[in-house]
Amino acid sequence: MKKALTLAATISACLLTACTTTMQDRATYIVDTQYHAKNADSRIRFLVMHYTEIDEAQSLAVLTGNQVSVHYVVPDAPRIEKGEPVVYQLVPEDKRAWHAGVSSWQGATELNASSIGIENVNLGPIGPLTDGKWQPYPPAQVDALIKLSRDIVARYNLPPTRIVGHSDIAPQRKIDPGPLFPWRALYDAGVGAWPDDVTVAAHLAGRNPKAPADVRALQEKLKRYGYEVATDGVLDDKTRRVFSAFQMHFRPSDYAGDADAESDAIAQALLDKYFSQ
Repeated sequence: MKKALTLAATISACLLTACTTTMQDRATYIVDTQYHAKNADSRIRFLVMHYTEIDEAQSLAVLTGNQVSVHYVVPDAPRIEKGEPVVYQLVPEDKRAWHAGVSSWQGATELNASSIGIENVNLGPIGPLTDGKWQPYPPAQVDALIKLSRDIVARYNLPPTRIVGHSDIAPQRKIDPGPLFPWRALYDAGVGAWPDDVTVAAHLAGRNPKAPADVRALQEKLKRYGYEVATDGVLDDKTRRVFSAFQMHFRPSDYAGDADAESDAIAQALLDKYFSQ
């Protein structure tokens, strides 16, 4: 009774200062939320795309188990309810999911703590990787993914360069979401980054797209864009994996991991567009 009278008195006093709705009773204490700090931002800074490598039923079983988790799963054939595709949400957005692992992007590490993860039901490589055959992403799945991604990007005001693939943030151990992932379609729908063709052509400056490029220069450009990569000018296996991840994202027709003129031109075009200031 005494607690109730105290709370009533507090609220009555608050009425005089128009702050009634700022009081929250949390059982053992009361919070006044009328003051708001300006120096705060969202936990969500990145959106990370994956593929599952297994079918829908297996994906849901694994992702609701004890080893890994993700915020959303987009089926390869989403069912339709009320005219719209249905996606699965397995983890609330304000909770951390275990989808990124050891990762790095634009200087940030431990991206599980600062990202939303989307798993797309897709088998990835069909047969040996050397065959270069991958399962496509069906139009209905792409449509659902675009709708989900656009909503997330809008709500958290995510910059285009922070919409990334698992292979972008962990190129030494991951290759998903693969070269058939619809990055260009997402960009056309307002999600993620893409270089302007005219700028790429200008930086290519008539060179053969396959002509060798300076390894150190390409390393430096990709590091500035966000990749974790050495800048020693050595085209070793680690650097090749980074180059390959970049190419899978922005030039999926050839992701051999070579330092070539076209990759260099694409990287510079991206920097011009998103990091010119």
